[in-house]
Amino acid sequence: MLSEPRSGRLAAWGNALLAGLVSPDDAVLAIVGGDAVHRVEGLPGESAPVGLTLALGRLRGLGVTGLRVALPAPGHPLGLSGPPEFNARALEAEEAVVCHGAALGLVPEVYEAGPAGDVHVEVTWHCLAVREAPPADVPSLGEAERELAEALREATEVLTRLDVAASGPVAAAALDAYRARAERGREVLAPGYPPRAVRVLELAQRVGLLVSLAYENGHGGAVSASEMAARGAALRPVERTGRRAQVAAYNAYVEERER
Repeated sequence: MLSEPRSGRLAAWGNALLAGLVSPDDAVLAIVGGDAVHRVEGLPGESAPVGLTLALGRLRGLGVTGLRVALPAPGHPLGLSGPPEFNARALEAEEAVVCHGAALGLVPEVYEAGPAGDVHVEVTWHCLAVREAPPADVPSLGEAERELAEALREATEVLTRLDVAASGPVAAAALDAYRARAERGREVLAPGYPPRAVRVLELAQRVGLLVSLAYENGHGGAVSASEMAARGAALRPVERTGRRAQVAAYNAYVEERER
C-alpha cells in the first residue's frame, strides 16, 4: 500500500479532468506516472484498444460524471458492487475503477519487460459492465479518519510489545524518508478534492508503510507461534482499515457531488 495504486491515479485525475480542473494532457501524464503507456480495451464504440485521452473523452460522452476506486482483497470486496465477473477480475488485480453515471468499470492488467532497473511497463485497462449499486464497505471520510487513528494506535502498542522491527527506529527512518519524498513535489490526490480527503489518504499511506515494514522485516522479537499469531492479528485489521480509508479518500470527489 506504500505506492499509489494505479486505480487511485486514474480515478483522482480522471475526476479532475471530468470537472474541468485539469487539461487532458496533464491528467494523462499524472495517470501514467512512471509507466510507459496506458490503453483502454473493450470501451463501448471502440473495436480496438485506445489511448487514455480518447478513452476519458468517450467515457464522458457515455454519461460518466465521476470515478470511484475499489481495492478488494480475498473475503473483502471493498468498493465493488458486482457482477461476479467484474468482481473476480478486480480481485485478481487487487484494484479497479468503477464509473459513476454509466454501468462500466475498468480493471488494470500490467505487462512488464526488461531487466531490473530498466523495466518497461504497459497497462491495459479492461472496460467491463458493472452493476449499478452502492459500493461494498466504503466508509465516510470521517469514519475512515477515526478508524485509522484507533487502528494505528492499537497496532503500534502490539507491535512494540512484540519487538517487531517496524515499530522502532527502522520504521521511523523509513517514515521520515517517505515524508521527504512526498515533500519533494508528489501531489496527493488531484485538484478538486477536499482537504480532509488529502489528510485521510496521507495517513492511510503511512499506515500502509507501517504494515509493509512489519511484514518485510521478518519476525523481529516475535519468535513464538503465539507471538507471531498475535502480530498477524494486529496487522490484518490495520491493513484492512488502511485500504478502506484509501478508498474513502479517492471516492470523496464522487461522494461530495452526490450530496
